[in-house]
Amino acid sequence: MNQNLKRTKELANYFFEQLKQDGITPTVKKTVGFVKRRFLGKKARFLPTEQVLEQQRNEDTSHFPTISICVPLYNTPKQFFDELLQSVQNQTCPNWQLCFADASDDAHTEVSQWVQQAASADSRIRYKKIDNRGISANTNEAAKLASGEYLALADHGDVLAPHAVYWAAKTAYETKAEFLYSDEALFEKDIRLPITGHFKPDYAPEYLECCNYICHLAVFRAELFWQVGGERPECDGAQDHDLFLRLIQASGKEPVHIPKVLYYWRVHSGSTSGGTEAKPYVTAAAKKAIADHLQQVCPNADVTDGLFPSTYKVCPPVPQDALVSILIPNKDHIQDLEKALSSVYEKTVGCRFEVIVIENNSTDPETFAYYKTMEKKYPNCRMVQYQGGFNFSAINNFGRTFANGNYLLLLNNDVEVINPEWLSEMLALCARDGVGAVGAMLYYSDDTIQHAGVIVGLGGYAGHSHKYARRGGSGYMFRAATVQNLSAVTAACLLVRSEVYDALHGLDETFEVAFNDVDFCLRIREAGWRICWTPYAQLYHYESKSRGLDEQDEAKKRRFASEQARLKQRHAAVLLRDPYYSPNLTLDREDFSENPDHRFLKNG
Repeated sequence: MNQNLKRTKELANYFFEQLKQDGITPTVKKTVGFVKRRFLGKKARFLPTEQVLEQQRNEDTSHFPTISICVPLYNTPKQFFDELLQSVQNQTCPNWQLCFADASDDAHTEVSQWVQQAASADSRIRYKKIDNRGISANTNEAAKLASGEYLALADHGDVLAPHAVYWAAKTAYETKAEFLYSDEALFEKDIRLPITGHFKPDYAPEYLECCNYICHLAVFRAELFWQVGGERPECDGAQDHDLFLRLIQASGKEPVHIPKVLYYWRVHSGSTSGGTEAKPYVTAAAKKAIADHLQQVCPNADVTDGLFPSTYKVCPPVPQDALVSILIPNKDHIQDLEKALSSVYEKTVGCRFEVIVIENNSTDPETFAYYKTMEKKYPNCRMVQYQGGFNFSAINNFGRTFANGNYLLLLNNDVEVINPEWLSEMLALCARDGVGAVGAMLYYSDDTIQHAGVIVGLGGYAGHSHKYARRGGSGYMFRAATVQNLSAVTAACLLVRSEVYDALHGLDETFEVAFNDVDFCLRIREAGWRICWTPYAQLYHYESKSRGLDEQDEAKKRRFASEQARLKQRHAAVLLRDPYYSPNLTLDREDFSENPDHRFLKNG
């Protein structure tokens, strides 16, 4: 069979299954076409140029720390062993050790012969034959062979990129980090033809609790590894996820992300790269790891299954003394307002709230008649009147002065609640230590995503994560289906601690219409608080019905341009590099597409 055609069919089959998991039923023809357009002919798209690799080989790296790569072997196929060994021996930086703990059974004694032959030719290769006691115990035995300042973990079927040690050692030397991790790619046969890349955010603690997005390549201080007791056999199957949570907790420092593909994860039967179905015990082990972690960082929280296999849901307690003040600006459009209010009052469960409707320049007499009815119909609901032209920031700041709650929910009048737990889910998350504000999943009326968080820098300014994706999908690396850390969320539905709102003097009133929420969230983060988004709070958002689009007249265009410039002036650095969005992904679309030229990768 023609190799190109064969490869197309292999990739098409892989993506056909992935799309079905996301609730999409593609045709085979469309899937094959997608693969041809996106992947074929893009050899080595994640690897730097040979010129860059040669420059690294010629660099003096003697001052870099040694990275000890720990590999537990078990009945390893010869091809897997050879490819892993060659990938390490071909590193552009020589500061490595390769530590093998071989637990192969008596029917696979040849594995020992291969390793011992390699070790006799290179003193950096260390070997120990061990009894098989499980992945964690075997990995710990490999780590005992290491003398490097840092340890790295590798599976026996995987491959390191040629510059993996260089970047791990260089970053460790420059940052003095306790823990580092890189991006990775999946492959089947040849790393020059990867199936897909996993381009990760910088450290995102709530996201890490929901799934092990760090995975490979993980590098950490050997001293820290032994301080936490190494890997725990009781978490076999999710031993790395468990280890990462404990390393971060023990170090008290955020891990450093290296946004380069330094690790190639082989897709084969028995590997979790193809899904957790290959190892059914993974789920139970991961839930134990997360539950143990929560005992340290969020006591009384539970962990349950997430929306997709290999994802999990942390359930913090809802604060019993909380009162949420819901602020809803409104001008006429009482049908929209009534739909929003009725859905809030009929569906919301699990928490106390009050509603403050902020009237702004309505002209229809029926609107004011409705307000009187509204206050009688809905308990703890009242109207306050803002005098002045439309200024979203000023209107909400005015409304806040009437609020009694220790949490404020900014809510548009053109939304409709979908699930009863929406507000209690947001509240429980916002009450976690260090979380300042929380956003929700918002859908268009056709059940496509309107908002799954804000990515700063998209289109030069900001855009919505997974916009227009179909409802029910997992998103990029489960990012539409797990609690996320993000740089910003939309004020169409934004819960914030009252103390945080007041400390920052609310929304900046120079942002009259656009970017006030982005600016507010970025200031929250600058003050040391985290921004989270949850898929478990779901609403329809009918978007801008009552105001119209800024592009309709010249005055609105000028105002929008002015607010763009103000955002750029104030937050230039984060607009260039959102920590929760990889520089290897495009800024031109909201679907987490790869940066088509991969310039960032090729240069390093």
